[in-house]
Amino acid sequence: MVCGSLLLFLQLQTEGMSIKQLFQKEDHWAIWLGSGILLVAILLFFSAPPKDLYKQHRQLDDQLAAQTTEVPFKSIAWYEAYDSQQKIKGSSSNIGKFLGKLTSKPGSWQYNPITAFFQSDQEAELKRGALKEKFEAAKRSVATEHLAAEELEKAARDQNFQNEKLNQSAVIAIENWRAQKKVYAKVAKKYNAKAYHKTAWLLAWGLILALLFGLAALVLDGKATPFFKAFAYVFAFALLAYLLAAQANMKALGVGYAAWAILLGLLISNTIGTPEWVKPALKTELYIKTGLVLLGAEILFGKVLSIGLPGIFVAWVVTPIVLVSTFWFGQKVLKISSKTLNMTISADMSVCGVSAAVATAAACNAKKEELTLAIGLSMIFTSVMMIVMPLFINWMGMPEVLGGAWMGGTIDATGAVVAAGAFLGDTALNVAATIKMIQNILIGIVAFGVAIYFASKVEQSGQTKIGWAEIWKRFPKFILGFIGASIFMSILYAFLDGGVAYSLIDQGVIRGFSKNVRGWLFCLAFVSIGLSTNFAILRKHFTGGKPLVLYLCGQAFNLGLTLLMAYIMFYLVFSNITTNL
Repeated sequence: MVCGSLLLFLQLQTEGMSIKQLFQKEDHWAIWLGSGILLVAILLFFSAPPKDLYKQHRQLDDQLAAQTTEVPFKSIAWYEAYDSQQKIKGSSSNIGKFLGKLTSKPGSWQYNPITAFFQSDQEAELKRGALKEKFEAAKRSVATEHLAAEELEKAARDQNFQNEKLNQSAVIAIENWRAQKKVYAKVAKKYNAKAYHKTAWLLAWGLILALLFGLAALVLDGKATPFFKAFAYVFAFALLAYLLAAQANMKALGVGYAAWAILLGLLISNTIGTPEWVKPALKTELYIKTGLVLLGAEILFGKVLSIGLPGIFVAWVVTPIVLVSTFWFGQKVLKISSKTLNMTISADMSVCGVSAAVATAAACNAKKEELTLAIGLSMIFTSVMMIVMPLFINWMGMPEVLGGAWMGGTIDATGAVVAAGAFLGDTALNVAATIKMIQNILIGIVAFGVAIYFASKVEQSGQTKIGWAEIWKRFPKFILGFIGASIFMSILYAFLDGGVAYSLIDQGVIRGFSKNVRGWLFCLAFVSIGLSTNFAILRKHFTGGKPLVLYLCGQAFNLGLTLLMAYIMFYLVFSNITTNL
């Protein structure tokens, strides 16, 4: 793929490396593993697409075009065609269902954790019985709202859509129908849940991951047997983290798998201690770097351009200002002794959390304990902001576009941004996720800039000149995989018809497989971080609480500047774009 070829060319040209040497570093393996996973997904989804995929999309595109021409607003028929198009998913094909089961996580549960792994036909039937009344009520509400929308749309049509008051009444009625339909869809999903047996799938997936990363361990460490034994231990804790995050009350509170993974690891490492035999599988950076290559595939340029210039200003102007200001504040005001810790926290907080922290730590040679501290701060504040910001935005009566832009530019983790955006509505979700996507592009740029700064300014001694070769040497190479995956998937998306690309890439390769894999890899990384972290060692980096003060002050500045920029760009400079969102 593009990412692997790019690395091969650059490494061979700049360092005179042999092909064999391109398999001797973690960054190389992150690219090969991530590229391989994406390539397999593309081949599988494109070789076995949903039945009549192209024919269905052509027919529905014609229906959408006809409704757009005939009706000055999105009619009932338009939405019905749109919904039909959204249901054509690669993940719904036979291969999609197989891959979905293979990479699935424990299911939701309330009191009995066993139901997260197993549900019999009888249990499924009991759940349907308990939900039947609620399901029927939601179904009736949808029918009622649909009838009301039909009547008002007909009234508007009888006036040839010349009566603006009737048009607006029809639009409101259709929106009410859509809102009720979402409520019904959530209830229907639970009501129609079937029996499942996840245990064998989870074990099979654990074995596949062990084989993939065991191969890397064999080449990197010279032996794989110790890794396999240790990996079972790490995977078990990742599975437990997902299980705890799936508990209904924990989901409602927004406590995700990342927090549980780190907490479980910390509990072991700071009580009974992490056994020596487990350490061969604590390949934190390999897991997370491979996951970041997969994240690159989710950054599609077409989606980035859908928000346009206002989103780019919010993500690409505010972020560097906050990064530089926070680093300066840490050095000049707080006088943090470790510049690498200062930079890692600044990048973590200003760019996009864990992903940026890992790339920046690699670029400035930060210690593992410093990276752990930065990630820990990010996890805590991400969980809080994910819950508090939507509540505050609603309380203030802030418009969805502004609220979404604000959250997309300030909440660290992509998953948390999506969850917070969904709380406000579809528009906020779309804006928040897209701005975070635009911001994620900065991971590679920031890492490269930090490598240049630390190599030429911070670590330069006397008259010694540090050239581009040294900068390239310390640049985190996995970023090439991240960039390459984004470019490759964006080009592939552009060559396909919009609906087909949505079905096979959005709802196939990405949401049907690579995103699930990325989640597992991040979870393994967070468990590894916890198991590798000892508070006694970490305590010295927290002297005087300066890292916490740095994060708080930097995030406060980030929140204020992002909100100001979002308002200026979306409501003053590019208000026409906002109107069409």
